[in-house]
Amino acid sequence: MRRRALLLLGAVAVAGLVASVGCQSSPTFGRKVIVLGFDGLDHELTRQMIDTGRLPGLARLAETGGFSALGTSIPPQSPVAWSSFITGLDPGGHGIFDFIHRDPKTMLPYLSTSKTEGGRTIGVGRWQIPLSSGTVELLRQGRPFWEVLESRGVPTTIIRMPANFPPSGTATRELSGMGTPDLLGTYGTFALYTSEPFAFAGQTLSGGVVHQVKPRNGIVAAALEGPDNPFLKQPEKVRAEFTAHLDRANRHVKLTVGSEERLLAVGEWSDWVPVSFPLAPTQSLGGEVRFYLKALDPFFELYTSPVNIDPLAPAMPVSHPDDFATELAEATGRFYTQGMPEDTNGLKMGVLSDKEFLEQARLAGEENLRQYKYVLDRFEGGLLFYYFGNVDQVSHMMWRARDPGHPAYDAAKDGPNQAVVEELYRGLDAIVTDTLATLGPDDLLVVMSDHGFTTWRRAMHLNSWLRDNGYLALVDPNRADDPGLFGNVDWSRTRAYALGLNGLYINVKGREKDGIVEPGAREALASEIAAKLLAVTDPATGLPAVTKVYRREQAYHLAGNEDTAPDLVVGYAKGTRGSDESALGGLPREVFGNNTSAWSGDHCMDHTTVPGILLSNRALKRPAPTIQDLAASILAEFGVDGFPHGSEEH
Repeated sequence: MRRRALLLLGAVAVAGLVASVGCQSSPTFGRKVIVLGFDGLDHELTRQMIDTGRLPGLARLAETGGFSALGTSIPPQSPVAWSSFITGLDPGGHGIFDFIHRDPKTMLPYLSTSKTEGGRTIGVGRWQIPLSSGTVELLRQGRPFWEVLESRGVPTTIIRMPANFPPSGTATRELSGMGTPDLLGTYGTFALYTSEPFAFAGQTLSGGVVHQVKPRNGIVAAALEGPDNPFLKQPEKVRAEFTAHLDRANRHVKLTVGSEERLLAVGEWSDWVPVSFPLAPTQSLGGEVRFYLKALDPFFELYTSPVNIDPLAPAMPVSHPDDFATELAEATGRFYTQGMPEDTNGLKMGVLSDKEFLEQARLAGEENLRQYKYVLDRFEGGLLFYYFGNVDQVSHMMWRARDPGHPAYDAAKDGPNQAVVEELYRGLDAIVTDTLATLGPDDLLVVMSDHGFTTWRRAMHLNSWLRDNGYLALVDPNRADDPGLFGNVDWSRTRAYALGLNGLYINVKGREKDGIVEPGAREALASEIAAKLLAVTDPATGLPAVTKVYRREQAYHLAGNEDTAPDLVVGYAKGTRGSDESALGGLPREVFGNNTSAWSGDHCMDHTTVPGILLSNRALKRPAPTIQDLAASILAEFGVDGFPHGSEEH
């Protein structure tokens, strides 16, 4: 009953947003192939740092095996690129085109890589009792390359592979990564508990919630919020009560959460605190949370991380076998199971300062490194893939410190962080050096990234451009506020719209909910819009805003994903990106604007301008010009040929 209830809970939470083999008992294979996935390492910056002697480990690889740019996916988004790596297919084959897809029958967005569905229930009064378990489904299509190795008796360990939640179940060991939700089913929803009366009044916090609290006799009583209770017919969020005893004189608080107690000073992070959410008289849901005491004077401010799936008792599948996550937690400590643990939303919304964000990111990175050392020590042969995403997430937030020309650059604030990104590169280089020390003469080490990185100075509101060019119509053109999610769009007069970071769709009759464009006219309209987009210049710079536009027939081999694929993929000029607002159906009045967000670096642009990296300790038997080709190259190292290969299929 407990397992069924928890799976059902996962289904409710995510839908609301839009064989036991342990490390020490694995089969052996003698020869080792290790692939380190360093998300977001930029080719140009890596080249510069190698040439100036700051990356000796990677320099050693470049000398012995070579260093090249690794072509990324179209578009160069992480879930798209990693899915191409996993399957050897382009998005038309694996079905992941963006972080966000839309259901053309409802026009509602959803997360692209996984979905959950609840099981059957029976009602008893205010309660509903599950009769069958819910399911969590990985939406990525295609055969993972490690499954080919497993079928040939090669043991594989796949740690934190993006776009692999829930785990495929086809490797000897797997831990899911990017795409793994928090307990709410989101990519990460933090909370701030504050006694400041008007904190963030009138603001919409993306990825977070503010709770107003009032100390009484030196005590704050509050509650952590979980997902909706799946046992109740009427939606009601589950809650885990906690108290904070304030000691302003000594600037600390004592937190009590169930039977757990923690003493925190101002500016201190807690370790992971297990929490329990009551569901029904005999059922509860476990999670884990970190606390951070921001301030006591003049106001009480307590930040809580997103409530994570507890690896010691996972409520949703995060590993294969199921107890592998527990093994890792018991050996190295509780950890972020959330796929992208760095709290970029907290920094974007001003809840965390730069210093606080970097400390939180450091904690997440150290957890990952401890686990890598544990796994590496027990790796006896076969394939080990291990993913590090810390540099990517920090680069998104700290790239402005490298770019004095960025609209958000502040010399006093950003100057001290100028070398943050480079120092993280150096940390990864140390991992490479340590890994090389464990290898024998026949072993192979591959270091790769899924895409590069650059500054993001200008934002283009693609839906606003479609509006101004007569492709998208509004119900009320004079409405001052934009409701977002296409809330003011007149679909009866709209021929095209944008959703996600790079996708543009034709409003096709019979495909979209209120489509008006005849299917036979779709390609001609897409070609017309593509030509106009390539002629767009940014009035602030006089430079092209878009340097590549692909019709899906040019970019992809579609294999049953025609309804999901965008009709056009927009490759913005380097330094320009589609806006956050437009990505979710927003239509600001202007078409262009400065990017003043803390999210100051990016890569969702023209894919030719942001390649990743590829290095190895010796030349690969089969070259890999793009990330889509790399899986076949890894298989070739084990004597396997015939896996889907980009350059053969294109």
